[in-house]
Amino acid sequence: MFNIFSKKSFLIDSLDGFIDIHNHILPGIDDGANSVRESVDLIREFGAFGVNKFICTPHIMDNYYPNTSKTIETAYNQVLTGLKDEMDLKNVKIHVAAEHMIDSNFENLLSKNEVMPLAENYILVEMSYLQESLNFKNAINKIKDKGLFPIFAHPERYIYLTHQKRSYTAVKNLGMLFQLNLLSLSNHYGKDVRRKAFKLLENNQIDFIASDVHNMKHLLKLKEIQVSQKILKLIAPVIEKTIYNFT
Repeated sequence: MFNIFSKKSFLIDSLDGFIDIHNHILPGIDDGANSVRESVDLIREFGAFGVNKFICTPHIMDNYYPNTSKTIETAYNQVLTGLKDEMDLKNVKIHVAAEHMIDSNFENLLSKNEVMPLAENYILVEMSYLQESLNFKNAINKIKDKGLFPIFAHPERYIYLTHQKRSYTAVKNLGMLFQLNLLSLSNHYGKDVRRKAFKLLENNQIDFIASDVHNMKHLLKLKEIQVSQKILKLIAPVIEKTIYNFT
């Protein structure tokens, strides 16, 4: 028998007016967009389902993507220039921050105030998916000493974190805010990531949500995601909280 409660909806139908606080749409400075043209195309595709506000967060990762405020601002200005002639994108709003790897250079950047926060007092951080950074707890304490709120990017993707032995709760208890990737609501990163994403939502451990889109392939996959009414009810307040805190 058909069950109305099992009906699924396209995720993007819930994103009109959303503010994407984690993405890699700035061109040529990390593993995201390769060119201004690609950046503009991504922004236009987002706009097709009502997302016109972005906080761009390119990687700052020692030895891999050693970005600075200067390199990020340069890429940002290139996108602004690329948008000038796009009459259908006049309502787009872009700000810049960064996704910071907690590595051997992170605390140095923090001490010199060379990190790039979101909305002045939040900072997006990540680690290796395989193991916790050696300086993780110390770095989080120093972030808080700076008066910043640490946002842990995509906790559902870290292999070493599980729901056993309260490991996610232990990280939350350090003062971390959790940001879920929208693509984790599909099998894009694998079934285990999807399972952990749903569990974190059910446990009310997710604070914010974002796309983490790097390219058009990601964005097209995002447009295909369908979720149950149960999941929509769980993510609706997270979407609202994300918009509220970063408007």
